[in-house]
Amino acid sequence: MNHRGVEFTVAKTAIPGVWQWQFRIGEQVKTGKTETKIDLLAIRRVQLRIDRELKAIGRKTA
Repeated sequence: MNHRGVEFTVAKTAIPGVWQWQFRIGEQVKTGKTETKIDLLAIRRVQLRIDRELKAIGRKTA
């Protein structure tokens, strides 16, 4: 999937209701897990995380 030009993945784990995610911005790879029964909510949480990371990078370069 793609959000604001950042490719990311969200996948179910063996544990019900737990999703594993990963994205890369430049050379930095971010990974983590989120807990929800709804796949669209898991995706939205990763998109929000990407937004936070991009905003933080914008502050560093400004």
